[in-house]
Amino acid sequence: MPAHKKTKASALNPPPLPEPGQEHFILRLYVAGTTPQSTRAILNARKFCEEYLDSRYQLEVIDIYQRPTLARDEQIVAAPTLVRHLPLPLRKLVGDLSDFERVLIGLDLRDSKLARTVVKSNE
Repeated sequence: MPAHKKTKASALNPPPLPEPGQEHFILRLYVAGTTPQSTRAILNARKFCEEYLDSRYQLEVIDIYQRPTLARDEQIVAAPTLVRHLPLPLRKLVGDLSDFERVLIGLDLRDSKLARTVVKSNE
């Protein structure tokens, strides 16, 4: 009889998936310099994240003038653009992010337990 290889428990038991509404968000906001629309987008993105995502996010602000290669690689065609890298699928939102309802829908949070809780408390 062949000897059985020992396997790590972590290989057999992958870490549990986060509950819906508990995912960690990786976001990139592409802006064009210090224009008023870029400044509004940065403020709105930070406010949205603090209000709706609590501490479960990482937001990176990228100036397309300073890092054009990164913007090109991400296929950014307008600024400001918010890109959600995680959780998958990747999503892109163009604009200053002032309409939080549209941001919820665009980030696919509108139907999540998190969004329902926050939206109900704001109504």
